Amino acid sequence: MELLPHKPTAKGPPERFTGDVWVDMLVEAPVPARLRVGAVRFAPCARTAWHCHAVGQTLYVTEGIGFVQVRGGAVVVMRPGDTVYTPPGEWHWHGATPDRFMIHLAMSERSAEPTVPDVEWGEHVTEDEYRMAGDSR
Repeated sequence: MELLPHKPTAKGPPERFTGDVWVDMLVEAPVPARLRVGAVRFAPCARTAWHCHAVGQTLYVTEGIGFVQVRGGAVVVMRPGDTVYTPPGEWHWHGATPDRFMIHLAMSERSAEPTVPDVEWGEHVTEDEYRMAGDSR
């Protein structure tokens, strides 16, 4: 057994996020385990860029209200207690609504293939795409 040290809270990098986002990496399990868990805090209007995960991702909302959308799909409103799963390779984004903070646990696994990136990042969600998400509430 090992008690792991706390990592400092990190600001979400602007190439991956729009707005103010903070990440606390709670778990980065050592090999052979592949689990990664982060507590991600989104200020109102903050969101990820479009991205996909090699092994999928599970989100569990702990506070606030947020949006999640699969490329080409409908916007889903997430509330505390909701769990959302996106399968491997599915392009999506998630973030807070315009008027609420949102916090979720983001759970994923590292790829078993060392040459395959865990996350592939794409373009930012446009203001028009985000505005349409808010209109769908």
